[in-house]
Amino acid sequence: MSSGYHTSWKIPPEHREDPAYHAAGRRMDFAQAVYDRRSALGWSTAELARRAKLSEEDIEAIEESGVDPTLELIEQLATALEAGAHIDPRTSPEFRFEDHAA
Repeated sequence: MSSGYHTSWKIPPEHREDPAYHAAGRRMDFAQAVYDRRSALGWSTAELARRAKLSEEDIEAIEESGVDPTLELIEQLATALEAGAHIDPRTSPEFRFEDHAA
């Protein structure tokens, strides 16, 4: 008989050191940062795609954690999102877009 639902996931330390695990986390942080900034601006995926000169499918793939955050893509999206990009692997989340300092 089952004792209930999982309330937390236990990830072995060796998995946390795996480069693929870290890369997946970076993609998820990037996806969330793009979504959060786009939503804060009140833009649709189509609007961000137009401003970033990408397809709407590209934006959807980014927001679904399906795209690695390359420097070129980060710069392209930061410009389109009228924001600066902050990346700090010592924090969680590692990635966020921030308003430019006034």
